[in-house]
Amino acid sequence: MRFRIYKRKVVILMLVVLVCGLAFWTSGKQKKTSGVVVPKEGDTARRSSSSQVLVQLQATPAVSRIPIVPPIAPVAPANETRMENHLERHLEKEDKEKVLKPEVDNSTLVYRGIVFQLNFDQTVRHEEKFKASRKKDDLVVVVQVHNRPDYLRLLVDSLRKARGVESILLIFSHDYWSPEINQVVASVDFCQVLQIFFPFSIQLYPQEFPGNDPRDCPRDIAKTDALKLGCINAEYPDSFGHYREAKFSQTKHHWWWKLHFVWDRIRSLKDHQGLVLLIEEDHFLSPDFLHLLKLMSVLKRENCPDCDILSLGSYGHISYASKANKVEVKAWKSTEHNMGMALTREAYQKLIQCTDTFCTYDDYNWDWSLQHLTVTCLPSYWKVMVSEAPRVFHAGDCGMHHKKSVCMPSSQKTKIENILQSSSNQLFPKTLLITKRLPANGAGGVAPHVKNGGWGDIRDHELCKSYLRLQ
Repeated sequence: MRFRIYKRKVVILMLVVLVCGLAFWTSGKQKKTSGVVVPKEGDTARRSSSSQVLVQLQATPAVSRIPIVPPIAPVAPANETRMENHLERHLEKEDKEKVLKPEVDNSTLVYRGIVFQLNFDQTVRHEEKFKASRKKDDLVVVVQVHNRPDYLRLLVDSLRKARGVESILLIFSHDYWSPEINQVVASVDFCQVLQIFFPFSIQLYPQEFPGNDPRDCPRDIAKTDALKLGCINAEYPDSFGHYREAKFSQTKHHWWWKLHFVWDRIRSLKDHQGLVLLIEEDHFLSPDFLHLLKLMSVLKRENCPDCDILSLGSYGHISYASKANKVEVKAWKSTEHNMGMALTREAYQKLIQCTDTFCTYDDYNWDWSLQHLTVTCLPSYWKVMVSEAPRVFHAGDCGMHHKKSVCMPSSQKTKIENILQSSSNQLFPKTLLITKRLPANGAGGVAPHVKNGGWGDIRDHELCKSYLRLQ
C-alpha cells in the first residue's frame, strides 16, 4: 500500500517537471523570434558594396607601382574601412616590391656560372701546338672586347699577318658573351689563346648594380629631386650633377679589372717578367709590330731605363718615309698614347699603389684617369717611348665616343692596308733611333684639362677598389 502511494507521487512529480520544461522552452523561442531585426535597404547596400571592394582588391594583380584605386562606394562601417585601407596599403607595397626588386632570370645565372668557370679554368687553346714557339717571358697581347665582331675580325686578320705571332699568348678579355664573338676567337689558329670574362658586366647584372638597377636615379634629375624620390644613389651625383650610366661606367671597370686579372690571377703568368701589350677590339696592327716592340724593349733597357711605357704609335698617320726607325721619349698623354700600350710588371705594380686615386677620380674614361695619376699619385710622371711611324691604328669609326649612322669597318681596313702597303719597304727596321727625349729635369707630366664626370657613384668606387682583393 505504501509502495503504491510513493509510485503515484513520483509520476505526478515527473509530469510537473515536463510541463515546466515545455513552458520554459516555448517562452525562449518566442523571445528569440521577437529579437530579430529586419535589415534596412541602405545597410544591405553598404555591406554588399564593401564586399565587392574587398573582392576586387584581392583579385587585382600586383603589376604596377600606381596605387590601386577601388570603385567609389557608399561609406562602410569604420572597422571595414580600416580593413580595406590596410589591404590596399599591403597590395601597394607588394606592387612596389615587385617592380623595384631586381629579378634574375635563369639565363643570367647560367652566364654567370659559365664566366666563373672559364675564369677559374683558364684553359689555353693551342698550348701544345705552339709550346716550342713560345719562350718564357715572350709577349702577352691582351685585347679588351665588347660587342663589335666586325672590328674584331679586322684585328684578328692583322694579327694573323704579323711576323713572329706564333710566339705570343693572345688573351681576349670580354664584357659581353656572344656566340658570334666566340666564333671569331675560335678562328685564331696561329698562336696560344686564352679567353677571360669581366665578371661584373651589364649583361651579367642587367637589373642590378653594376648594371642598370631600376631603383637608380635618372641621369639628369636634380639632387634635391633625387633625394625626394628616394632613388638609391641620390647622394652621389658626379661633378656635373649627373647620375651614373652603366654603359659608360663599365669600360673603366673592365680595364682596371683586366689589368689585375692578367698580372695577378692568370696562373700561367704568375712569374711573367716580359711585356704585356694592351689593345682593343677596334685596333689594327702592322705586320712588324712584334719586331718593333722587341727593338724598343732593348732600347729601353740600354738607353731609357726610366721609360715606363712603350707605345706603338699615336693617332696621326705619319708618313713612314724617314720615320719608320725613329722613336721619341715624351711625357705620357692619354689623348696620344692610349693605343698599343706595353708595360712591364714594375709599371703595373706602381699603378696598383694608386688604386684609391684611380677608382675615386670622377672620370669614366680609364685613360683620363691614368692621366690624373701621372701628376697626382705615381712616384714620377710617366715617360713613354713612342714610335713616330705608328704600328697600331684605330679602325673603329663607331663606338662609345664615335657616333655614325653607318659603320664601315671594311673601308677602314682598306685605308690602313693602303698605308702599310705603300710603306712596306720601310717596315722591319734593323735598329731604332731616339730622335727626341725629355730632359732628366723636364717639365713633368701633363694634367687632364678637365674631368669628364660619369664616375661619382660610391658603388663604382668601392667595386673598382675591390678587384685588387678578388681571387
